[in-house]
Amino acid sequence: MRSYASAVIEAPVEKVWEAVRDFDGLPVWHPAIASSEIEDGRDPASVGCVRRLELGDGGEVRERLVALDDAARSCTYEFVTSPFPVRSYRSTIRVLPVTDSGRSFVEWSAGFDADADVEAEMDKTFAQGVYATGLKGLAAHLAG
Repeated sequence: MRSYASAVIEAPVEKVWEAVRDFDGLPVWHPAIASSEIEDGRDPASVGCVRRLELGDGGEVRERLVALDDAARSCTYEFVTSPFPVRSYRSTIRVLPVTDSGRSFVEWSAGFDADADVEAEMDKTFAQGVYATGLKGLAAHLAG
């Protein structure tokens, strides 16, 4: 299964990437994330570090940073634990310049396995509830 959302954000790519690349900074701009903590006091830019996210509904997700690529402006992470009925979840958020306007194109996607009876629900949860909501929050944060 693959989930995807994208948005054009009214901010330069450097400013957008600065917000996105902070693996511990999701609560600053994502409205569904109440808090984030990097486990074991590790650097949030260190591949292999794990963040513990508290969701607004009280749920908890633990995610491991798999890749952080400043040249490509992309960040990839995977679930360590989550309340979602999925397996092998790996997600990437990428920031690209819109060269004719100085804006940024941001895409957020994930690949995962899920039982057939929950695939559509999980796609909607991730594409709309997590990624599209997060991109709107990112745009609002950078506009403010």
